[in-house]
Amino acid sequence: MKVNTGNKVFSPLLLLAGAVLMIVSLGMDFTRDGNPYRGAMLVCGMVIFFVGLYLFPTLRHHRAIVYFIFLFPLLFTFAVTVVIPLVLGIGYSFTDWTGIKMTKVVGLANYQAMFKDPQFIWSILITFIFVALNMVLINLVGFALALLCTTKMRGTGFYRAAYFLPNLIGGIVLGYIWQFVFSNVLIRLTNNISLLAKTNTALFCIILVYIWQYGGYIMLIYITGLTQVPADVIEAAEIDGATPSQILFRVKVPMIRATITICTFLTLTSAFKQFDVNMSLTNGTGSVAGFMGSYLSQGTQMLALNIYNTAIAKNNYAQGQAKAVLFFIILAAISLVQVRMSNKKEVEL
Repeated sequence: MKVNTGNKVFSPLLLLAGAVLMIVSLGMDFTRDGNPYRGAMLVCGMVIFFVGLYLFPTLRHHRAIVYFIFLFPLLFTFAVTVVIPLVLGIGYSFTDWTGIKMTKVVGLANYQAMFKDPQFIWSILITFIFVALNMVLINLVGFALALLCTTKMRGTGFYRAAYFLPNLIGGIVLGYIWQFVFSNVLIRLTNNISLLAKTNTALFCIILVYIWQYGGYIMLIYITGLTQVPADVIEAAEIDGATPSQILFRVKVPMIRATITICTFLTLTSAFKQFDVNMSLTNGTGSVAGFMGSYLSQGTQMLALNIYNTAIAKNNYAQGQAKAVLFFIILAAISLVQVRMSNKKEVEL
């Protein structure tokens, strides 16, 4: 295979023309130029640039260039939707950003204000309680359902679909459905005492609804792990006289450590980000007296809902962004520690 010598001149010209078009169009966008063709210029510039990159006269790196061209849409989307907003958000947390504009840099004022807010500290506290309880309970429920649905009883396909069905219902709709159940059905079984009226019982209701919604999803992952345990290993354990409980805890559980790691990570991150059920079921209401010397009226408001209310309801976008940055740091640190600790205990098949 020979390199086309004509590409030595044509390819750099295309690369230069594409780069110029992209830079000019991005400059128009940042300066808020009203040119209606800046979007088309950006797209054309990208196409021309990648055509020039594809025609670049190299044999050694041509396959890598092709791979990059195909990966670029994904990388570009990830950068635009995740990396750039994250960097901008961190910068906005040090300003007086109003959601539209900023006038000055305030340094650590937003961070100092949020740590002096008793409601925010309480939201962090109950979020950690919610996460700890859900990590344990959802995995226990999901694993128990997975064991049930991997037995030889009839109708396991129906049970799998039935247990997974609540996960298909949106969190907002699910919250309002269970709000009706707690306020109009179960209230008759509790002598007209609403479970959503008190902070402790309301938090228990959120946990119950979340388990009901997410348990079936975790069940499917555990089913996948259990069905991949080699049958000859289980048969050998049975021949050696192992009891069903010994097979479960000494054979199956150690061999699905990777599945347990995945399920634990998913329940951890999902519980931390809980928002929709929290908002639709209780909207954060619940009284707490004497916390940090203050009376709180949002006793079931978890961290994600607190950030939302700070930015949207109180129109304090800068402080809301500061809380979101702290939220990201906490979630990333705990997730990394959890995955690292779980990976050390995994057993490869």
